Amino acid sequence: MNLIGPSAWLALAPPAQPGQPAPPAWVNMVPLALLAVVFYFVLIRPQQKKAKDQAALLKNVRQGDKILTSSGIVAVVVTVKEKTLTIRSADAKLEITKTAISEILDHSAESSET
Repeated sequence: MNLIGPSAWLALAPPAQPGQPAPPAWVNMVPLALLAVVFYFVLIRPQQKKAKDQAALLKNVRQGDKILTSSGIVAVVVTVKEKTLTIRSADAKLEITKTAISEILDHSAESSET
């Protein structure tokens, strides 16, 4: 028995009672459509929102901001380039990609004036 084709799925529907007409084929597709809607609201939409928030965060990082990287380093932004940042944490000066930023802990006073 081939379970891939739509006819296999339609065969799983309960048979019609004697003397009653069979339900239309679209009735069997309603649960599948509801499942697709649930997947959209539970999985796809939150992921799109998270990606949009991360893009806005990366766009708003400024010199002097205190940031937290995805590896757990808390640092202050020294310079901002197109794809990378130079940060200072304690006595270490590092260059990281912008995508490594998890969150901005404190905005600098300089960036809040503009």
